[in-house]
Amino acid sequence: MSHTFFARELEGVATFWRIIRKDGAMLAFTSHDRALVFDDITHLSAPGMLPSAIRRTAQLERDTVEVDGVLSHDSITEDDLLQGRYADARISIGLVDWETLDRATLFTGTLGNISAQDNAFSAELRSAKAALEEDFVPRTSPTCRASFCDADCRLNPAMFTAIATVVSVDPERNSVLFDGITASDCLHGDLWWIDGQHAGRRTRIIDLDGSSLVLEMPISGDIQPGTRAYVREGCDHTVATCAARFGNAVNFQGEPFLPGNDLLTRYPTSSS
Repeated sequence: MSHTFFARELEGVATFWRIIRKDGAMLAFTSHDRALVFDDITHLSAPGMLPSAIRRTAQLERDTVEVDGVLSHDSITEDDLLQGRYADARISIGLVDWETLDRATLFTGTLGNISAQDNAFSAELRSAKAALEEDFVPRTSPTCRASFCDADCRLNPAMFTAIATVVSVDPERNSVLFDGITASDCLHGDLWWIDGQHAGRRTRIIDLDGSSLVLEMPISGDIQPGTRAYVREGCDHTVATCAARFGNAVNFQGEPFLPGNDLLTRYPTSSS
């Protein structure tokens, strides 16, 4: 809709923003004191959420925006923020006339760094130009650059994924003991919760605690024995593991025998 904002002395203008998480869930809010419905989307009233000044330039550096606010809705909780459910979520911010519902989008991008404390949060917003800062040129490395079971690795993920059942949980160590898997095979792997309060969430397996898996995502004691999860084995990305354990050295995406930079510092000695 065509609308010139702030052209009159008295304006009925509010900010709106929409968040689309990577799991497909959409949340919409407005700074108005009541919910607004437009584009067939209900924007919940959240006057405590305020974006900073939006700075847009024609240069290649990313546009900078931040959002600060209070966790005033059950739809955005500190637990969800800390567990990464909003990581890399798509976001759009704009202005809307709450009487005519004329609107204009001012910013689109993704959520970056998010912090939450004392019922308040702060989020960095990254514009589309942030993608220009990524380095897509492959570098040499002694370890494999592919992700386990991705298109470059070419292994079938179904062969290395199993349904495991929770035996016990240690919230202090953030570890879970599962039945139906070999823990040592799952280091650096992935886990998807099938049921329970974390159903649908994915997390990395970052360490082992005996036969228990230490998870990257914070867990709670509400996970009960019998809760199920998909557990995918992990890979340490070395050529030895790729060849001996998986028989997949032909698809190894690294250069394990290429001399490193330390070769430049070598010099002949009397014994060489």
